[in-house]
Amino acid sequence: MRSVQTTLLVFVLMATGVGLMCLKVQQLGLPLLPGQIEPVWSVEAKIEFDASGKGAVVNFDIPDQLGGYILLEEYFVARNYGLNVETDKGDRRAEWSTRRARGKQRLYYRTEIVPQASPEPEVEKGEKHRVPIVETAPEYAEPLKSAIGDVLGETRAESADIFSFVTQLLVKLNNEAPDGNVLVIRDNLDPKSDAWVDRLIYVLAGARISSRLVRGVLLEDGQSDQTPTAWLEVHNGEQWQGFDPSSGDKGYPDNFVRWSVGSEPLLKVDGRNAGRVSFAISQYGHSLASIARDRAAASKSWLSSLLLFDLPVSTQNVYRTLLMIPLGALVVAFMRTLVGIPTLGTFMPILIAVAFRETELVWGIALFVLVTSAGLSIRFYLERLQLLLVPRLCSVLVLVVLLILIISLISARLGLDRGFSIALFPIVILTMVIEHMSVIWEEAGPGAALKEGVGSLLVAVLGYLVMSEDHLQHIVFLFPEVLLILLAVFIVMGRYTGYRVTEVMRFRDIVER
Repeated sequence: MRSVQTTLLVFVLMATGVGLMCLKVQQLGLPLLPGQIEPVWSVEAKIEFDASGKGAVVNFDIPDQLGGYILLEEYFVARNYGLNVETDKGDRRAEWSTRRARGKQRLYYRTEIVPQASPEPEVEKGEKHRVPIVETAPEYAEPLKSAIGDVLGETRAESADIFSFVTQLLVKLNNEAPDGNVLVIRDNLDPKSDAWVDRLIYVLAGARISSRLVRGVLLEDGQSDQTPTAWLEVHNGEQWQGFDPSSGDKGYPDNFVRWSVGSEPLLKVDGRNAGRVSFAISQYGHSLASIARDRAAASKSWLSSLLLFDLPVSTQNVYRTLLMIPLGALVVAFMRTLVGIPTLGTFMPILIAVAFRETELVWGIALFVLVTSAGLSIRFYLERLQLLLVPRLCSVLVLVVLLILIISLISARLGLDRGFSIALFPIVILTMVIEHMSVIWEEAGPGAALKEGVGSLLVAVLGYLVMSEDHLQHIVFLFPEVLLILLAVFIVMGRYTGYRVTEVMRFRDIVER
């Protein structure tokens, strides 16, 4: 029964830890390796118009839903203009205003975006309130009425549903050898213009199909004067689907960013459709971990509450060290339980390893050996004075502090700055190491004392190497649920009752016989 309970507990811990890690990687895009770089797109909209010398009010549509991209930062640049960002049913517009403006005016809006970690449906959820319902077909004037009626009738016979109907209609209207009906509908409109998409919406209304204009930006590094790209979106009663208005191809280009939705002008100056908007696009690399943090905040995922980035920076730095201690404990448990290396207590090697992180390994070993050796010598002298336990420990503590002070002063004279790091050693732990080794020396001899001392130093060195490994530090900080996996490993290790490696080597001759 106990074995089943242990197995179940280990399985739950492992599954929870691995599951949370996979979700963070998939949904938030957290990197499994440190130092990874992900491209960030910077899109700058330049607004230009001529002012007459009076006050000016500039209204510009800014993105609220970017399709497969997430907005990280946005900046508004306009000298001597006030700014107000309004949101109406999910549609955001920036309004700049000034009391007096004369001559050529330039305003800028810049946003930094990254792709979503996991591919999202091309159609956003929660937009039912933005579906333009077509209850009755428009009253077309001749000859447009006859042309639209004939084209819609032919298309209906060649399609199976709304989306296939739209595809066939766009192919027919963009035919290189158009008939008379198509020429009437085209009316010499540019197939890549807003006016052409508006004409398509007008035609589709005759079939009572809901559609709308979407303007977007094509992410191409180095572009400096790109105009908005018009796209057609059609609703089939359940979802929106994009269509290329110039070809009928379903979907969106891979580098297409949805900027605005609806036929309302992208830019209005003093309430009129005036001025010009152009886009400049550039790309630069940024830390994937930082991007994942911003992506988590922007997506408002519940997984973002499991990240440590919301903590103060000083607290984050504490946890960068604290979260590595269980890995040091794993080294101690492995070396003692499976290998059989004796140590001075369970957690002493871990604390020594933490100190090594500040002094670096070679200096840490040298300083540890020096202080411990000197402390043991002084401890044996105090033994002759026959002091009580507590006063003796306090005396050793004072002497250890004095030893550290002397080493620091000598290091200052010699110009060795690493000698100052000895002050970061856990003073009380060094005192207990000296006391523990001296007791073992008296009870079991110098061999046993040195054996445990060297064992503790060896485990501390291995713990330091594990706790200082960049990949492990990265993993544990971004995925603290790794501790659940470690807990499962400790439980499995706690059920081990076999021979240790040192015992197998010790009794090798008996086993061979």
